[in-house]
Amino acid sequence: MQNNTFSVEGLFDFLNAGVSAFHSTAAAVKLLEENGYQNCPESAAWELVPGGRYYTTRNGSAVLAWRMPKGELTGWHVTASHSDSPTWRIKQLDGGKDAVFAKAETEGYGGMIMPTWLDRPLSVAGRILVRTENGIRSLLLHPDRALAVIPNLCIHFNHDLNNGMKYNPQVDLQPIFGEAGSTLRDALAEEAGVKAEDIVDADLVLCTREKAERVGLKGEYFMSGRIDDLECAYTTLWGFLQGRGEEEGRGDMWVMFDNEEVGSSSRQGAQGTLMANVLARIEEKLGVTREQSIRACTNSLLLSADNGHATHPNHPEKSDPANVAVMGGGVLLKYNARQTYTTSGFTGAAFAEICKKAGVPVQVAANRADVPGGSTLGNLLGHQILIPMVDIGLAQLAMHSAMETASCKDAEYMAKAVAEFYNTPISQPVDGEWKLGL
Repeated sequence: MQNNTFSVEGLFDFLNAGVSAFHSTAAAVKLLEENGYQNCPESAAWELVPGGRYYTTRNGSAVLAWRMPKGELTGWHVTASHSDSPTWRIKQLDGGKDAVFAKAETEGYGGMIMPTWLDRPLSVAGRILVRTENGIRSLLLHPDRALAVIPNLCIHFNHDLNNGMKYNPQVDLQPIFGEAGSTLRDALAEEAGVKAEDIVDADLVLCTREKAERVGLKGEYFMSGRIDDLECAYTTLWGFLQGRGEEEGRGDMWVMFDNEEVGSSSRQGAQGTLMANVLARIEEKLGVTREQSIRACTNSLLLSADNGHATHPNHPEKSDPANVAVMGGGVLLKYNARQTYTTSGFTGAAFAEICKKAGVPVQVAANRADVPGGSTLGNLLGHQILIPMVDIGLAQLAMHSAMETASCKDAEYMAKAVAEFYNTPISQPVDGEWKLGL
C-alpha cells in the first residue's frame, strides 16, 4: 500500500468487511500482512529486529502494529482508533420459547439510534467458539444473507407513532429469525460446517446488509454502517503504511482498540494494557532504561482518531455557532474544557502544522457551552501512557445510526494528514516546545 494513491473504494471495502469488531480486526490484519507485517502473538516469545514490521492482536477484536526503531529509541508516532460500533449483541443462540417465530434475544451494545434498526434486512456477525479434540477454536462468521428483521409496530396500532416514541429495547427492538422450529445455532452450524452441539459459545452481533456507497449529486458524500469509527481506523492505517521509517531511533505504532462504545474498560479496550504491554516488551528487547522510556514518550505524539459531529443542516442550533464543522471541510481538531478530549493548545498546534505541511485543512470542533459532550480514546489512554496526545476526527452526520453519512473528500484529507504525521520528525527539547521536521 505504500506510495499508492488513497482510494475511497478501499475505505468502502474496509467498511463492508468490518461487520463486527472481530471482522474489522481481521480486515486490518489482512492489510498489514499484505504489507509485510509479521504476527507476534502475545503468548509467544518475540524476536524483534531493527526496522522490523510487526503486529499483535488481543481477543481477536483489537490489533496493534508497529515498526521497530533502527537506532537507540528516541520517540514514537502513534495513532489510535477503535474497531467497534453501536449494535445489538445476541445474548444466546437458541432463542426464547415462541409459538410462531424463531427468536434470539438481544441487548443493546453502545448508544445507537434505536429506530434506525427497524424494518431493514439484518445479518449476524462475530465469532463462534467450537469444541475440538484439543480444546476450543474460534471461527469468524458472517452469513452473506438476511437472517433477521426487527419489525416496527404498524401505525394502525399506534396512531401517535410519528409524534415520537420511547423505545423499550426488550419489547420493541427484538429481532425475528424466521418461523418457529429452527434456531440460530442450527443455521450458524450449517454455515460453519460444524455440529450444532459443538458450538460452546459465541460473540455475535446484528449487522446491516447495506454496502457503503457514494451519495450526492457529484458523489461527494458516502453512506455506510459503522463509519464511526472504521473511517478513522482505515484512514489512519493507510497513513501508517505510508511511513518511510527514515528517522533514526523513531518507532511508529498504529492501534485499533475494541469496546470504545461501551467505555473501553475491557482488556482489549483503551483502558486495558494492550499498548502499555507492547511498549514494555519492545523496550525490554531494546534494553531501554526507565529514564530512556520517559524521554522517548515525551518526544512522541499520539493521534486519538474518532469521528465528530458535522453541523446538522436541519438543526444547526445543536452545534457551537463559533465552531461550525462542515463535511468536506477537513480534519477536525477536537477540544473540550473538561479534558474528555486530550487536545491542548500545545498538541493541537503541532498537529495543525503537520496538516498545513500536507495541504490538509483543519476545523476546530467544540461543543456548545451548554452541551457536555462525550469522550473517546485519548483521555483514557492518558491514564497510563505518558505520550502527549491530540484528539482528531472527521465530521459526519447521524452518528450511531445504523447508516451514517460522511464526506469522501474528508477521508482523503485524513489519510494524507496521517501519512505526513508518520513522516515528520517530532521532539520536545523542553517542556512546551516542539521541534518539528517541517
